[in-house]
Amino acid sequence: MFELEENISIGANIKVVGVGGGGSNAVSTMIESKMNGVEFIVANTDIQALNANKASSKIQLGLDLTKGLGAGANPDIGRRAAIESYNEIVEKLEGADMVFVTAGMGGGTGTGGAPIVAKIARELGALTIGVVTKPFFFEGKKRSKHADTGLA
Repeated sequence: MFELEENISIGANIKVVGVGGGGSNAVSTMIESKMNGVEFIVANTDIQALNANKASSKIQLGLDLTKGLGAGANPDIGRRAAIESYNEIVEKLEGADMVFVTAGMGGGTGTGGAPIVAKIARELGALTIGVVTKPFFFEGKKRSKHADTGLA
C-alpha cells in the first residue's frame, strides 16, 4: 500500500531580496502585483524604511554600526553593515535554490550591501541573480561612481 507524503515541496525554492531603499521599493512593487511562489525579503540599514515595507521577512542590517539610521549614501557603511549581519542573512537565505538580489546602485546600503548578500547566497549554493538599477544622469557623478564601483 502507498502513502502520500503531505509535506512534499514541489519546484524550486525562490527568494527575492531587496537591499537598501531601491531594492526594498522593488520588492514592495512585486508584493503589490501579487506574485506567487516566491519568498520576499527586504534588508536595510534604515529601520523606519524597513518597518514600513510590506515584506513579511526583514533583515535589519548593521544595527550596531548604523543604529538603524541608514548608511548615509556611503557604500562602505552598507558593506560593513551587511557583513555585521552575516548570520541573519544566512538564516533567511538557507534552503534557497535561486536568489534574486535587487538593489538601486549609487547609494549606501544597496551599493555596498547587495554584493555581500549575493556572495552569501552563492556560498549557500543558490543560483544567484542580481537585478539592479543605475542612477539617472541628473543624480550626479558621485552616485554614478558609487554605482560603477558597486557593480565591479
